[in-house]
Amino acid sequence: MKIRRAEESDMEGINRLLMQVCLVHHRGRPDLFKYGAKKYTDEQLKELICDDQRPILVAVDSEQQVLGYAFCVFQQQKENNILTDIKTLYIDDLCVEETQRGQHIGKQLYQEVLALARQNQCYNVTLNVWSLNESAMKFYQSCGLKPQKVGMEVIL
Repeated sequence: MKIRRAEESDMEGINRLLMQVCLVHHRGRPDLFKYGAKKYTDEQLKELICDDQRPILVAVDSEQQVLGYAFCVFQQQKENNILTDIKTLYIDDLCVEETQRGQHIGKQLYQEVLALARQNQCYNVTLNVWSLNESAMKFYQSCGLKPQKVGMEVIL
């Protein structure tokens, strides 16, 4: 397995995983997440693949089949009234092919995200995870992440 920046040729595999992520969220919160949708259009995905401020890492096998991905975003709060001016690498989405889970692909992707953050002098790495996704929450906790803030709701 190799981890590298995504290329346009990876789009089919990335789209397959985007659908898997959406299905997890739809099953947990069908009131919020549409069935059969994906987070990005093909045009948006092409733009993201080329955007150095929003790097996408992919884990691929020897035949260049996508086994997992990590969508990342560099963030910085410049001249904010209350927040310090730190550079953050935000993990917008991390997914491993459901048939490949348990083989530490997610851990290796996460380690590459940390390396990317260090190479770019980031202060921290952050992400959001839906509370409905217990397996993802356990995975991130096993990687050493701790809650930073909590979103709450009441349905009317």
